[in-house]
Amino acid sequence: MSKDFPRYTRGLKRLSDSWRKPRGIHNKVRLCIKGKPKMPRIGYGTKKELKHKHPSGYEEVLVYNVKDLDKVDKEKQAIRIAKVGKKKKLEIQKKAYELGIKVLNPLR
Repeated sequence: MSKDFPRYTRGLKRLSDSWRKPRGIHNKVRLCIKGKPKMPRIGYGTKKELKHKHPSGYEEVLVYNVKDLDKVDKEKQAIRIAKVGKKKKLEIQKKAYELGIKVLNPLR
């Protein structure tokens, strides 16, 4: 959220960039004055069909072992290999390529 809606008082070094609702009486962002940063509102939300999806358009599935690949629908879902050892990660990746499943974090 901080990329699209930065904190209004982000010039101060001691404050983080994470969004906080402006609450001051004369705050220009809270009053939605033209030319000032935008405030988050309901209309800025993501469309329902795109929610909880990877930017590639696939739904992410976390995979821990080779058996988990049987449950994946290769048309709609892509896999993200969990934090496992290098040997197991290579096995999962090899089997995924054989089945034609997209891997979002391949081992290089």
